[in-house]
Amino acid sequence: MKPQFTRATATLLLTLVLGQPLAQGGALTIGPDYQKPTNAAPSAYKAAEFAGTWKAGRPLDTVPRGTWWLVFGDDALNRLEEQAFQSNQGFAAALARLEQSRATARVARGALLPNLNADPSFNRVGYSPNKLPTFGNLTANTFSAPLDLSYEVDLWGRVRRGFESARDEAQASVAALNTVLLTLQADVAENYFTLRALDAEIAAVAGNVGLRREQVRLVRLREQNGLGNALEIAQAETELANTEAEAATLAKHRDELENAIAILVGANPSGFKLAALTDSGWKVTPPAIPAGLPADLLERRPDVSEAERQLAAANAKIGIAKAAFFPVLTLTGSGGFLSADADTLFNWNSRTWSIGPSLSLPIFAGGRNRANFHRAQAAYEESVAHYRERVLVAFGEVESSLSGIRHLSDRASAQERAVANSRRAAELADDRYRSGASGYLEVVDANREALTTERASALLNGQRLVATVQLIKALGGGWNERELFAGVTSHRR
Repeated sequence: MKPQFTRATATLLLTLVLGQPLAQGGALTIGPDYQKPTNAAPSAYKAAEFAGTWKAGRPLDTVPRGTWWLVFGDDALNRLEEQAFQSNQGFAAALARLEQSRATARVARGALLPNLNADPSFNRVGYSPNKLPTFGNLTANTFSAPLDLSYEVDLWGRVRRGFESARDEAQASVAALNTVLLTLQADVAENYFTLRALDAEIAAVAGNVGLRREQVRLVRLREQNGLGNALEIAQAETELANTEAEAATLAKHRDELENAIAILVGANPSGFKLAALTDSGWKVTPPAIPAGLPADLLERRPDVSEAERQLAAANAKIGIAKAAFFPVLTLTGSGGFLSADADTLFNWNSRTWSIGPSLSLPIFAGGRNRANFHRAQAAYEESVAHYRERVLVAFGEVESSLSGIRHLSDRASAQERAVANSRRAAELADDRYRSGASGYLEVVDANREALTTERASALLNGQRLVATVQLIKALGGGWNERELFAGVTSHRR
């Protein structure tokens, strides 16, 4: 009686050989398939002029960000950004971490293929005559040159899920690298603009030191001519000393900022110098933010993409943990040559081979598999919460940056009026003192107020530029490149 070769038998044989059981027309993979999460995102920013919508769960971190710092038109900043990209050690470390994750993904991919090893060996054995008394003392050589093959038949998709997880983690590492790069670029720009604002402050204080010295000379001259007194001299010298001390404090702060920038660009702080600005009126107008700035730009944030890829990796690990409940089928085979004599090792008669499957079925594991499965599910829920939190943080940072830019702009208009009026008041107080219409204390107060407003104006200008950089960082990059908008539009379609 001939055996019946049915379709079911053929399917089983294909399953054993290919490791892809046919279920619903395709390979069976245990565990949930990944679905990108959704978020209850606001339909627009609070600031109506920046209104836009964002359909969450569609990261666009692959859209190019470009050299966004060029919008500030500062050649020194451009050079610093390029140097930081080439030499920053934190970025170099992140790049090395990316290579590690990619190698890990390649290792996981290798598990999809069979293992083939060459295992040549030589063995010489001396047998006990008490064990083999007929032959007496006996030694024997064994020469072996086999090829050993092993392959896990991925019946339940455990290996494929492992590769999915490693691949998603590698993609998360790419996003993490972009986060490091964007943060580095923003830190360089923020520190640079803070330093330039400090330069303007230092220039204003330095000019005031010269004014204080002139005033000391003037009150001494008035005292010699009988028009002044020792109190005015003491007041003038006190103001001069205070201004000189303030200049020293600002110089110390500038050195610290310069050293911080040196570290960011990968330079030795001992030999790194940024030429100081000598104009107390340094003022850079922040770039205009386009009306109707699309909230789609938020999707370029690499930290959001990293969280989403980590979520996908956690989802794949649920399948890995679930597959531990099912049998593992491994195909093994070996073929080669075996002989007691090296001269005859590779003779045809010395050939040997073996082949056979092995099945491992988990029966009792002390609850470890079930606990690991629950752990994987909890890890996935943690990743979901982390992803949604990153989305909320992203919107919060954009809202804060937009609010800061708007309020700082209003403050700048008022500060300009304060600077103009304080300078006029200082001139009038000086004229009144020279004409004898007022005392020196009026001059001191007016000059002190003028210096305070000038320093506040310089600091405010730096804050406006820093706020713009923070908005760019919060959006995941710049906004003025046509290619960027084209990339966002094409991806959405």
